[in-house]
Amino acid sequence: MKPTAPPFTHDQAACTGVLLVNLGTPDAATPAALRRYLAEFLWDARVVEIPRLPWWLILHGVILRLRPAQSARKYRAIWTPDGSPLLAISQRQQAAIMTALAERYSGPVRVALGMRYGNPSIAAALAALRDAGARRLLVLPLYPQYSAATTASTFDAVAAELRTWRWLPELRFINHYHDEAGYVDTLADSIRAARREQPGERLLFSFHGLPKRNLLAGDPYHCHCQKTARLLAERLELPAEHWAIAFQSRFGRAEWLQPYTSALLADWAKAGVKSVDVVCPGFAADCLETLEEIAIENRRIFLDAGGERFRYLPALNDSPAHIGFLVELIGRHAAGWPEFAAACAAELAAAERATRRQRALALGADA
Repeated sequence: MKPTAPPFTHDQAACTGVLLVNLGTPDAATPAALRRYLAEFLWDARVVEIPRLPWWLILHGVILRLRPAQSARKYRAIWTPDGSPLLAISQRQQAAIMTALAERYSGPVRVALGMRYGNPSIAAALAALRDAGARRLLVLPLYPQYSAATTASTFDAVAAELRTWRWLPELRFINHYHDEAGYVDTLADSIRAARREQPGERLLFSFHGLPKRNLLAGDPYHCHCQKTARLLAERLELPAEHWAIAFQSRFGRAEWLQPYTSALLADWAKAGVKSVDVVCPGFAADCLETLEEIAIENRRIFLDAGGERFRYLPALNDSPAHIGFLVELIGRHAAGWPEFAAACAAELAAAERATRRQRALALGADA
């Protein structure tokens, strides 16, 4: 593939670029927009690991004929005046991280947002960083738990775009942060605050599901989810009988990771559990899966089965504590790059250089 690039100027100042990535969202809550979005999402071989020809026939012959209208109705239930909740929250995260990095480090650091599917695309975000002079690139997929279907797919998209660049940036890639103390503590504090008054009888940690065959093939996602949930339960000092882990968003006929969220909630209600709190520790920002599938659909399942109170605990979103953790995570992974010297350290270094120069001049050295 021939490298392509806009006109280049050799005197452009270099900077570090930080690319934030999340899954993506349709441009509108309409069947046409959902058809475009789902066609891109579901054709990714990392997402659906089925031989391409039969899957193309299923996707275009059945799924893209029926699912866009169904999904559009769900998106309309959560759409806001600012559009997609995921996109609006992600844009606020981008702005807050950019501000915090500027306050903490000597810079310059540029932060761009790219969606794996839909807009703004990863290619467009990377192009913006290239045009800003990024010679060092840190990629942060906002998926705490690693999976080939999410994290590795992000790498694929980044690599595909970088193949077209003539001058490749130095590249670092954050694979996961599922067991980072800062992430677990921040999430535990958020859960604790939300449950301070009237905590549910049970706390459910619900994660996005994957086919069981992915686990058997070596994907560490299931293990990462289990560890995140266990660490959270320890931080919250929850007795074993008061919490559980489950997996949502099944698709197709194959067996997926179990227990299934909807089935477990129904079983709890039928067994006499009257109140539950549900949190989704795999999502850095609220989206269709949390706001519609959990907060609406699974609420109805629990109440219809005999439950009395269902509460969804929001994702960390752009809360100051979450932004603080992400900035710290970025800083550690970018350590050693010139833009990530602490601002105070940069000032001290400049003062030290000035002092050495003054001493040299006093000793008669050349200016």
